[in-house]
Amino acid sequence: MLGLVFKSTGSLFLVRTINGKTIPCNIRGKLRLTVSKSTNPVVVGDWVEIEVEEDGTHGNITEVKDRRNYIVRKSVNLARQNHVIAANLDQTCLIVTLINPVTNTEFIDRYLCTAEAYRIPVVIVFNKIDLYDEALLLYLNELTTIYNKIGYKCLPVSAKNNIGIDELKQLLTKKVSLISGNSGVGKSTLINTLEPDLDLKVAEISNYHLKGKHTTTFSEMFELPEGGFIIDTPGIKGFGLINIKNDELFHYYREMFVLNQKCQYYNCTHTHEPNCAVKTAVSTGQIAESRYKSYLNILLDENEKHRT
Repeated sequence: MLGLVFKSTGSLFLVRTINGKTIPCNIRGKLRLTVSKSTNPVVVGDWVEIEVEEDGTHGNITEVKDRRNYIVRKSVNLARQNHVIAANLDQTCLIVTLINPVTNTEFIDRYLCTAEAYRIPVVIVFNKIDLYDEALLLYLNELTTIYNKIGYKCLPVSAKNNIGIDELKQLLTKKVSLISGNSGVGKSTLINTLEPDLDLKVAEISNYHLKGKHTTTFSEMFELPEGGFIIDTPGIKGFGLINIKNDELFHYYREMFVLNQKCQYYNCTHTHEPNCAVKTAVSTGQIAESRYKSYLNILLDENEKHRT
């Protein structure tokens, strides 16, 4: 029987079948072994085949259908494996905060690279703008200018003051949307504001570390009354890229990719070569320095990993 995975606890999955019944399911051992490179062979958003036991109260996942796309990152504990966050998405909303906690731009760019690789549209949602002073508002304007210029929609919101919530709700309607971001950026609070009946658990920011606490423990999909689904996920502390080669990284930086043909060398790495159109664009301000720095840092990280 065909079904859609709505919740994953790592060992148990809630699957909604095509006839509308929700059944708790486990994974067949054979299926887990066939996807050995992933820490989680079944994720929220997967379409799966299940075999339901005679009493109809439990089932086993026997097959995962081909994914249209997915968001994946390097496993934190198992460096050689990947961790798929969610699958079969229409878009992902990356929740970003400039204070309590601070989301750094390299994290944003790493996330965007992965989304580009799997052709998933991204909306960058700048949350908690009610906390921003004049300096942070100027920085917000700088970042939105950078990302708007290369084609990413940016939306400033405040769940507390109900700013931008209606527009966010419209963006989510009739789509399957992944809600993602660092711990503490307010994903669950935003979802509660969008759909109060869900009443998701939230927690205060640690005043000592100014970092978020994990309140969402497992990934789960929720249906919106206006149509569409949102997937709430645990907060992400780091975002290691997976399945992206060093010589292909610039493909997923939109502004670099369009300039590559103007470089003197066809295999230009945009790091040290003469007559590099990308480096020229950085020096003239056509490409944001923060974006170029994140590109170099990712290359450096990957090179160091290959040496170890």
